[in-house]
Amino acid sequence: MAANYPFATIEPNTGIVPVPDERLARLAEMYGSTKLLPATVTFVDIAGLVAGASKGEGLGNKFLSNIRQCDAIVHIVRAFHNDDVIHVSNRVDPVADMETINTELILADMQTIETRLPKIAKESKAQPKLIQTAEYLNQLLDHLRAGTPLSNVTDLDTDIIHDLHLLTAKPVIYAFNVDEDTLTDETIKAELSKLVAPNRTIFVCAKLEDEIKSLTPEDSSELLESYGVKETGLLQMIHAAYDILGLQSFLTAGPKEIHAWTIKKGDTAPQAAGVIHTDFEKGFIAAQIVDYDDLIAAGSEAAAKSAGKMRTEGKDYVMRPGDIVEFRFNVSK
Repeated sequence: MAANYPFATIEPNTGIVPVPDERLARLAEMYGSTKLLPATVTFVDIAGLVAGASKGEGLGNKFLSNIRQCDAIVHIVRAFHNDDVIHVSNRVDPVADMETINTELILADMQTIETRLPKIAKESKAQPKLIQTAEYLNQLLDHLRAGTPLSNVTDLDTDIIHDLHLLTAKPVIYAFNVDEDTLTDETIKAELSKLVAPNRTIFVCAKLEDEIKSLTPEDSSELLESYGVKETGLLQMIHAAYDILGLQSFLTAGPKEIHAWTIKKGDTAPQAAGVIHTDFEKGFIAAQIVDYDDLIAAGSEAAAKSAGKMRTEGKDYVMRPGDIVEFRFNVSK
C-alpha cells in the first residue's frame, strides 16, 4: 500500500501476478475443466534509492540485496507535480532521480567487481584461464567508471558475470508516473522516452490506477480509453517484462486443468517439458502439438486430429506461443 512519506516501503513486498490470457477460458469450455492456471510474473516492490545508497545511505545495501536475484529492474520515476505528495529530495526532477539511481547501481557494480578481482587473481595461479576472466572484468570496470551501465555494453558475456548478479547488467523498464494531462500528451511522453532510450518505457498515472480499482472491468476500460490508454499499468508492466526478458507462454489442456507455462523464446520442446517437470525433459520422446487457433476452429481435439492439425514434433522443435502440447516421455528407473 502506498504511503506519502519517504521509505514507506522497508521490507520488500512480493506480488505474484497472473498473466491475463483469454485462451484459458475458451479451452476450459472445450475440455470441461474448472481449474485454470495462468502463467505468472513475480514483482518485488522495494524502497527507492537515494544518493549514497551504495555506501549504505537510506536503505542502501538492503535495497541492493533485494534486487540482485531479480531478472529485470523496473524504475518507477515520478514525473508529476503535486505539493501534497512528498518527494525525498523535496523537488520533482525525473532526470536527476534517474541519474541518482543509475549512479548508485554503477557504484554498487564497481564495488562487486573490485571485491571479486583479488580472489580471481589468487585462483588464477592454479587456473591460468582465469587471467582472461580478470581482464574482461577490468574492461567492464572501465565501462562503469565511464558511467556506462553494463546493459549498454555490446556482446556482454553473461556467462562470465552470471554469479556476480551485477545490477546494471539487468534489462530495465522505466515506468514514468505522470498526471492525467501528461498521460495524453504524446510530446512530453516522447521527450521522457528519449531520456532513457533504448530502454523500454511505459506511462502510468497512479492516481488514475487507484480510481479504476473500485470500478467494474467495463467502466475501468472506458475510463482508461478516455485517456487514450488501452491497458492498465499492471498489464503494461507484464507485457513489457515478457518482452524485454524474451518470454512466451505455451499451454497444456485437459479435463483436469488448463495451464499456461512460461518459457524463453527459442526454447525447444524438451526445454519446455522441463518447465513442467525435470523428468519430462530427461525422458523426452516427443511432443504432440496443436495450434490454439487451429483447435478453436476445429471445435474439439478429435476434430483437429481428423483435420490433420495435430502433429508430432521431436527434440529439435522450437516452441511457438500458440502451442498446446502433450508431452510424451519415458524415465527409466
